[in-house]
Amino acid sequence: MSLEPIKSLVDRAARGGYALGYFESWNLESLQGVIDAAEQTRSPMIIGFNGDFLSRPDRRARERLAWYAALGRAAAESASIPCGFIFNECPRDEWVREAVLAGFNLVMPADPGAAPDDWTQRVAGLTRFAHEREVAVEAELGELPCGAEGGEPHGGSATDPDAAAAFVAATDVDLLAVSVGNVHIHLDGERDLDLALIEKIHERVPIPLVLHGGTGISASSLREAIAMGVAKVNYGTYLKQRYLQAIREGLDGDRVSPDPHRLLGLGGAEDLLVAGRLAVRDAVLERIEWLGCVGKADVRENG
Repeated sequence: MSLEPIKSLVDRAARGGYALGYFESWNLESLQGVIDAAEQTRSPMIIGFNGDFLSRPDRRARERLAWYAALGRAAAESASIPCGFIFNECPRDEWVREAVLAGFNLVMPADPGAAPDDWTQRVAGLTRFAHEREVAVEAELGELPCGAEGGEPHGGSATDPDAAAAFVAATDVDLLAVSVGNVHIHLDGERDLDLALIEKIHERVPIPLVLHGGTGISASSLREAIAMGVAKVNYGTYLKQRYLQAIREGLDGDRVSPDPHRLLGLGGAEDLLVAGRLAVRDAVLERIEWLGCVGKADVRENG
């Protein structure tokens, strides 16, 4: 298939009553694992990379966004299922613009610390820039609590339906991510969403809704949210947890091969790169049915 316009993917999801999964990648093997699972289940998919992580000025080595863009586009164009391609959650506007020019077809500016009026103006400007180049924009209103330190998540603010409606009208974004009980970097366990709040937002906001923090959302709550208008769900934390577990297990024990090629590159039972790829694939397979998108890759009615 090929890289598909986000509007086409989302419109089909809305008509079909399912959500698209964004299972975030960070290297070649994780991207391969995501697409392996999508192809195995015949599920449309959004692939991509984390813009906040890649653009951080304190990284030990500067990343070349063009390489990630080329990798993602090649993956989408060679996959047998329809793909969208996102540059996710970036607070640095110049990187968002670079992502638009590099070939991502969905970008998400995200800067929770920005003043509301300034942020609305910034997002509106970035949306105009992206739309002129046929790239869709996702933005977030409200802030998810963070669970990165373990224990009870802290911080965050729920999305206000009236503020969300005004923000969408002012910015013309294509997708709106909401804070409705979901948690960023939820390390353990699951939580239910505030379904009443989702319903209120959906009544006020005329565009599809997105849930970040999919790792910690319960299956039953997620299915109800999709029925209320959630069209995209983001997963990241548990994929990296499974990837790291596979790598650690591959290096554990007295029988680890002294031959570095068997551990990196030969592709056999001892290859850590393959272990990471398969761990991501299996992790995606655990959750993708919750979204209702399995088998929908070949449903192409009305574009």
